[in-house]
Amino acid sequence: MKKILALMLPFLFGGCLGVPEGVTPVQGFELDKYLGKWYEIARLDHSFERGLQAVTAEYAMRPDGGVSVTNRGYSGQQEKWKDAEGKAFFVGEPQVGHLKVSFFGPFYGSYAVFELDSEYQYAFISGSSTKYLWFLSRTPEVSQELKDQFIEKAASLGFDTSALIFVDHP
Repeated sequence: MKKILALMLPFLFGGCLGVPEGVTPVQGFELDKYLGKWYEIARLDHSFERGLQAVTAEYAMRPDGGVSVTNRGYSGQQEKWKDAEGKAFFVGEPQVGHLKVSFFGPFYGSYAVFELDSEYQYAFISGSSTKYLWFLSRTPEVSQELKDQFIEKAASLGFDTSALIFVDHP
């Protein structure tokens, strides 16, 4: 029984680290340029951000070489700010924009940056399946042209862009 469990553990804890078919994490990723504050422009709905507006993500270096992740958003229903603290580590090589992120215990999810402009002003991110999609920007507002580019790229990769939530940043 112990041998079976030992064989299954990598699948249980690493099964969420893939990327959707067609999604390729960016090459030439520079973590130092990526660190700092990002504004969530759009996302697909999921339980851990449901109902939140003014969502931001902040990334900083950890002493162990990983990345600290602080997500913050405002719940109008509860009339309060919600914060989530996590940690991230590269899945493979540090010049590839594919990390694993954890907000609770030993469980990690995939964080794949699949589009990133050369100035690190916007990023398109996927989770392990087409159920998880984010559009982040260094500014709380972006052009309609950039939103359209995100929608087109996401749709071409099989994401349900009709279900996108565009985040308000009052």
